[in-house]
Amino acid sequence: MEESHGINGVDDSYRHLPILYLTFLSIWSLSACSWTVNTFKNRHFQTNSLQWTLASVPLIKALQLTLSFLFWHSCFHHQICSLWMSFGVYVTGVLFQTASFVSFLLISHGYCITCERLSLTERRTTASLGCVFYLTLVGYRASVPYFAVLLILNYMISFYVIFHHISQNLSVLREQLSFIEDENVQAMHDAVYAKYIMFKKFQGAMQIVAMAETVIYMNMDNSSQNYWLRLLIREWAQFCIFLYIGWTFRCQDMAPRFSVMPTLKPKENTIIPPVFSMEMDAKTFKEFRSREWNIGVPTPCSNYDRQKDSVLVIIQHPR
Repeated sequence: MEESHGINGVDDSYRHLPILYLTFLSIWSLSACSWTVNTFKNRHFQTNSLQWTLASVPLIKALQLTLSFLFWHSCFHHQICSLWMSFGVYVTGVLFQTASFVSFLLISHGYCITCERLSLTERRTTASLGCVFYLTLVGYRASVPYFAVLLILNYMISFYVIFHHISQNLSVLREQLSFIEDENVQAMHDAVYAKYIMFKKFQGAMQIVAMAETVIYMNMDNSSQNYWLRLLIREWAQFCIFLYIGWTFRCQDMAPRFSVMPTLKPKENTIIPPVFSMEMDAKTFKEFRSREWNIGVPTPCSNYDRQKDSVLVIIQHPR
């Protein structure tokens, strides 16, 4: 089929791109602002290091869409197609995909959900996977031979790591819920159940991401015909996925004791009893005695408002 060209030599099938990029730029910019404001307003409800990390994703996407809009707008209206601007679109696109997968890895590890921070091994693994993903994506976008195979291999490894850690966290949370129900310790039930639901939703979202990435890389049609329509479908799918994940892990008023978590996840071979916290008055605490429970008074926490004549205790049940 013969392609039509405008007076400046640019294919007319791309004429819809400036308005498309401008529309999605507005949507992502609004999302980035809303996420930042919500995280700042609700920062006292929970540990929000994860939320601030996730804020980088819509910001990078907004930058990519800004450069894309400026590039195509200048091509059609000023007859100038800047090489440097197209290179900026290329780089920010790679950064966006890399930041997305690093964020997925952090969530799958349970960062700020089941543990306050990642272990040294987990940080090194996440950084290594992120760097390799970035380099293979650069090679694939530059049409370097065999990098398509390396990218597929990297996707397989990344998705395996993500789903493996999600399954591990779901298993641990199910065990904790079972323990809570058996011991009738209801103080932590809502918090643990909320974390379990978050991981189940994230697991479903990642399955959709895996299928979407497969469809994108199986579609090898690079023709200009209906390119704007393929772009519209891809951008909408991308935004809806991130909207769902962002809404699930947004900073919000969670269940009481949601932030009660170990600093680091225990090693696989180490069995750590579940830890719960509750408040009791000083008289009840003094009279509390049990051979089956270990009780300790922690150091004061800035996020916890201690009332007069009350004591915050950590209760650890032995296996």
